[in-house]
Amino acid sequence: MSEKAFQFKEFKIEQDRCAMKIGTDGVLLGAWASLDHQPDSILDIGTGTGVIALMLAQRSPALLIDALEIDENAYEQAVDNFEQNNWGDRMFCYHAAFDEFVEEMQDEDKYELIISNPPFYAENYTSESASRNKARFSEALPFSELAEGVSKLLHPDGEFNIIIPHKEEANFIALAREFNLFPKKITRVRGNETSEIKRSLLSFSFKETTPEENELIIEISRHNYTEGYKNLVKDFYLKL
Repeated sequence: MSEKAFQFKEFKIEQDRCAMKIGTDGVLLGAWASLDHQPDSILDIGTGTGVIALMLAQRSPALLIDALEIDENAYEQAVDNFEQNNWGDRMFCYHAAFDEFVEEMQDEDKYELIISNPPFYAENYTSESASRNKARFSEALPFSELAEGVSKLLHPDGEFNIIIPHKEEANFIALAREFNLFPKKITRVRGNETSEIKRSLLSFSFKETTPEENELIIEISRHNYTEGYKNLVKDFYLKL
């Protein structure tokens, strides 16, 4: 992925200091996240460039949009990206580990929407870049720690949205249940009609219901996108 700035329709993301560049997962999650419950306070865990937080700032009038980032370079880049865009007065980035943040904030007002595109490559592989490892490998933020922390920070009527590998879906749903978080909506993502399901977009709440389930297919053929995908991301990508 290029280190050049990424221009969306209503904002620009600088990404030269971030280990993880703008990718499909983050944009999918930022566009998919439900705002039907009209959250007034939002937290983006592991914000990276800040792209998801900025997408939600574009989509939502929420007065408080907080972001959390452990990597110093990514944190500084997210702060700059927030300041350079239209919604900086509603946005704030914390430089801390998630467990520290939970400890500090769990007795404060709860967030009505929590969102995360977490590190999730649990395989025994590390890249040569320490910051990329931290951004991309689940040892940095185990799913169990994420689910427990979210349960302490989420408003009783709030929602938690996440994107994970499809193979982790059942495991994560079972883990979330241990902290009284139950799936409300599940969207499974395929690259094209014949490819395997690659990602699961999950929305959780504290209310146990039968989740709404559907599929999203991104492409018909190379760079020929489905109507469902275009409708989801058209407010963001310049060429859609």
